[in-house]
Amino acid sequence: MRKGFHEPVEKPRRFYKAVEVAEAEGGFAVLLDGRALRTPGGRRLISPSPRLADDIAAEWAAQETTIELARMHATRLANTAIDSIGAAREATADQIVRYAGADLVLYFAEEPEALVRRQTEAWGPLLDRAEREARLSFVRASGIIHQAQPQESLDEVRRIALGLDDFALAGLAFGAALFGSAVLAIGLQRGWLNGVQAFELSRVDEAWQEEKWGVDAEAAERAGRLRAEAEMLDRWFLGLA
Repeated sequence: MRKGFHEPVEKPRRFYKAVEVAEAEGGFAVLLDGRALRTPGGRRLISPSPRLADDIAAEWAAQETTIELARMHATRLANTAIDSIGAAREATADQIVRYAGADLVLYFAEEPEALVRRQTEAWGPLLDRAEREARLSFVRASGIIHQAQPQESLDEVRRIALGLDDFALAGLAFGAALFGSAVLAIGLQRGWLNGVQAFELSRVDEAWQEEKWGVDAEAAERAGRLRAEAEMLDRWFLGLA
């Protein structure tokens, strides 16, 4: 199952008035009433770019009576990048490789023909570009039986992941889990497509089913939440560019 951020049970109350961004050692800090924002691990939340710091600050400025942590996607991803990624880069890269080994965009339906055609039109150009520009050549499977992928391509995914800094690596790992696809996450990180496009490519099968059977309220709410996370991830990578 694709993963996203989940809402905590208790919501803390807003405790500050002013939010601003200021230059700091190593980048740009978000200040709440003049005090630097800190991660859950106690580190100062320092963004490597002003654009990303502005996005994080905007999340804090938008809070009202309570702090909706589940909707502060950039803040939570920054916390992960600062508190967790540095000590777990190899493990994070391995996680991304696991998604590549069973990538959503590599598994095409056997039928109906119209769905197969839609998947091919949606995923084919991305896979061709991944092979052409990133040396990622994958075997395209029909049905749900696991298909082993070329080790050289999986090794290249790992090399791509470890070539990123902690903030970009955190984004790539989050994207792979969000989309169920390392290929889509790499495409977004490299600017081949935007966040909404990546999200829509990740749910070709779901969209097909919705056209046939309709959309229930719970599925629509979930899709909206995941789309918002994909849009944040787009801004995240643009902020790091």
